[in-house]
Amino acid sequence: MASAGRAAVSSSNERLVLAVDLGTSGCKCALVGLDGSVQAWAFRPVSLHLVGEHGVEQDPEDWWQAFLGAAQELLAGHAQRRRQIIAVCCSAFGECTVPVDKQGNALSRAMLWLDMRGADAIRRRARSGRLNIQGYGPLKLARWLRLTGGAPSLSGKDPAGHIAWLHDHDKPLFERTYKFLGALDFMNLRLTGRFCSTYDSALTTWATDNRDLSRVRYDDRLLRMLKLDSKQLPELLPSTEVIGHLTPKVAETLGLSPATRVVAGAVDNSAAAIGAGTVRDRELHLYLGTSSWIGAHIPEKRTNLSAFIASLPCAQKDRYLAMAMQSAACSNLTMLRDRILFHPDELMRDDSRPDVYALLDNIADRVPAGSRGLIYLPWLQGERTPVDDRHLRAGLFNLSLEHTREDMIRAFLEGVALNTRWMLEPMLTFVGCNRGASMTVVGGGGQSHVWCQMIADVTGMVIEQPVAPIQANAVGAAFIAGVGLGEMSFNDVPALCQRERRFEPREALRHLYDDRFGTFKELHRRLAPLYRRINQHRSAPR
Repeated sequence: MASAGRAAVSSSNERLVLAVDLGTSGCKCALVGLDGSVQAWAFRPVSLHLVGEHGVEQDPEDWWQAFLGAAQELLAGHAQRRRQIIAVCCSAFGECTVPVDKQGNALSRAMLWLDMRGADAIRRRARSGRLNIQGYGPLKLARWLRLTGGAPSLSGKDPAGHIAWLHDHDKPLFERTYKFLGALDFMNLRLTGRFCSTYDSALTTWATDNRDLSRVRYDDRLLRMLKLDSKQLPELLPSTEVIGHLTPKVAETLGLSPATRVVAGAVDNSAAAIGAGTVRDRELHLYLGTSSWIGAHIPEKRTNLSAFIASLPCAQKDRYLAMAMQSAACSNLTMLRDRILFHPDELMRDDSRPDVYALLDNIADRVPAGSRGLIYLPWLQGERTPVDDRHLRAGLFNLSLEHTREDMIRAFLEGVALNTRWMLEPMLTFVGCNRGASMTVVGGGGQSHVWCQMIADVTGMVIEQPVAPIQANAVGAAFIAGVGLGEMSFNDVPALCQRERRFEPREALRHLYDDRFGTFKELHRRLAPLYRRINQHRSAPR
């Protein structure tokens, strides 16, 4: 089902950006003013394709058709609205690989950030002899960290692993490929006909020298380590670059002027950092989507290898974005909804059923803090920060006959909040923030007042909730376009981002949640060896 947001009344001379937010679940399009106001939005879903035990793919043509469908819904019958659009700018999920030919046609479906087929191939490239550190050759790891700020994921989930797998297992396709593109790069190619990649989109190829943000470039030695040729990769550009105009065909399809400019845009974490209004140094934002992350801009490139946190190129040309990432956030609620409380067919059959997530909120709010001693471990897909462990799994701890379904619902929400605190602690040290600072929450999970208050109580942080948390990526893309067009600067952004509510941590719950957090960490310490033994020969769940 497609869905559209209600259009706001806009003045006839207001200039709008057609902002695109391509996520794994589908494509949102929004009409956003340069003041950050969202005039209208629409959504189209995109299907996943599972390939064998480890492969997860999407058809890039499905992305494009979802974009066209959502954009046409916004623009159909609105001649005035079409005239107001001055630019198109995309945000898209990262760690994705699309092989294309010289004409820009996709040669296969895209390998997504969930795809782990490249694990063995990238491990062969990362190792060196018998002496290795966490699976990496010492000299190789040192070079990756020094130049890029990180290193390829040994799970094979990023473009370095995807391309390695294609090289080793589908050589004909590898050799036919003109360029390997990310999702953002592919959308920009279809919009303008230009093969290019932003610094943040190209990052997880792990072949770029990011030490000087004024000249990010491919490094020959990194390319040799990965068995890659720079000719197979797109040119590198900052996120605010105007990369061209809409092609005549796209302009005609959307009813827009061929003179409409396209700004390069950013991957989702970079766009969310802008859309949250957290553009100043060390201002934290928490994204609660299918997965989650905490980010903050800082002026220098740094890496904390022990906590798996790094600062990386982002939408701001003179700043790095410090990133700590976790594998599962709202996916835990989707699991609860679709596999425990309801069957998906039930949700589809009954159109009168109330919004399930709002219902879960109301139920959780009636349960005492601490879920009557029930603790949920939200590791559905392993974990990434502050430990990188694909063997971890989710579970309810201390479940007894006295517990109810309502207790379990609150425990799921508290489990993600406890996991967020686990990620937050090394992140605060990394960026130089105090525990009592504020953090802006965006993404679909950021719409929940109950969850925002819970996260404030569990972490001890003041939680800021924007007016429309779920639209942060689209708003961020619009602001990036505004900067690229010279209409504004990133310094203007904080004043344009309105706050809906502010959630203060409640002192009365501090001792309770400190105790729960201690138990949470102890459960990880004791269970991690057991998870490793049980799951060492099994792939991470998808």
